[in-house]
Amino acid sequence: MDERTKGALQVLFALIVIAAVWYVSVDIEKLKELGYAGVFIISLLSSALIFIPAPGWAAVIAIGGVLNPYIVGVVAGIGSGLGEITGYSVGAGASNIVKKEMDGQFRKWKDWIRKNDFFAIFVLSAIPNPAFDVAGIAAGSLGIDWKRFLLACVIGRTMRYVLLAYLGTLALTYF
Repeated sequence: MDERTKGALQVLFALIVIAAVWYVSVDIEKLKELGYAGVFIISLLSSALIFIPAPGWAAVIAIGGVLNPYIVGVVAGIGSGLGEITGYSVGAGASNIVKKEMDGQFRKWKDWIRKNDFFAIFVLSAIPNPAFDVAGIAAGSLGIDWKRFLLACVIGRTMRYVLLAYLGTLALTYF
């Protein structure tokens, strides 16, 4: 399979996942009833959307107040990390279709991620920020190993979601 076809298939995969998330219209209240499996699904789907904010973190806080917050955080981190593969796939596919450097802010992100790949992905996935989709696309376009990307992302997201789940526990305790 040539590089352009491979790239087109990677972008198509990401677009299908995004369309499926929109089509399904997940009912967070129903997923809460599923316990840890619901946390996984909410986190996976909310992270699979590219440049479209989804309230996965809010569900983690809410469910963390009811279930074991550590387990909620770990399950949410794994689901969220897997969901971020869509952005990575778009970047990997786009780089195979268009073989030229982009200018501006995206190029700066790519340069920083290229130099600090694991650390960059870890930090950007751990802190709440709207720029992580750009980082995932940049990582894919740079050809960073997807397993390395996934590991850094899962570790960062797990740390974030464990803290958010404990915040849910504290909220129920004091409010």
